[in-house]
Amino acid sequence: MMASNLSWAWAELWPFIAIGFIAQLVDGTIGMGFGVLSNTLLIIIGFPPAVASATVRSAEGFASGVSGISHALRRNVDWPLFARLVIPGIIGGFIGAYLILRVHAQVVRPLLFAYLGALGIYLLWRAPRRPHAYRQLRGATPIGIVGALVDTTGGGCGPIVTGSLLAQGGNPRTIIGTVNAAEFFVTITVLSAFIGTIGLASVTSAMAGLLIGGVVAAPVGAILASRLAPRLLMVLVGAFLLASSIYGILALAIGPIPSFPRF
Repeated sequence: MMASNLSWAWAELWPFIAIGFIAQLVDGTIGMGFGVLSNTLLIIIGFPPAVASATVRSAEGFASGVSGISHALRRNVDWPLFARLVIPGIIGGFIGAYLILRVHAQVVRPLLFAYLGALGIYLLWRAPRRPHAYRQLRGATPIGIVGALVDTTGGGCGPIVTGSLLAQGGNPRTIIGTVNAAEFFVTITVLSAFIGTIGLASVTSAMAGLLIGGVVAAPVGAILASRLAPRLLMVLVGAFLLASSIYGILALAIGPIPSFPRF
């Protein structure tokens, strides 16, 4: 009986472990994607959007912590830049969690998708020409605040912050590692604010599966970010931003992808 119950539990967990692994592998490698990919895949398999968002937030807090530690061990973190991002990110997370209850996310998303698409096109254009210039990065504080504000709408801190800093000419390896490390604190802030309003109902087998997959993938993503060429990282980030923008605009225009009402 115990073996039967264990087999049932793993049968329920493995799809979410796979989603968490894929999402965190992408996020750890290019500095974005866990929230966007996990939310999208959970909705496709039948989760209501609100439940999907709460579930992803619960798992992302732990997975991003492991990812941040992995990047720090690989020396992918620029600590002065981290300090310029983390405090504004925490402030933006609290403000965003307050505003999201009063401002409908559909008001913000068209502007967000347009901005991400423009960033993606620019990075794809820039990658074969000047993939990195190691310039003095400007505006890290407002970028951190805006990224955290957007994150409360369902995922967006990584794309906004990583894309904006790379567009200025930052080193892809350290930008990706630093944003991953700072994102942990933003995610915990947003999750804490959400738990205050929705309770702990989001702690489910889906969250456990996402967490297991994310924790396993986090060190792999940090290794890939430290070893892949800056030009390739720029192309991957640009392509992900552009694909996310196109998907989001199509979803707003013609409705979300039909889901399978299993859960």
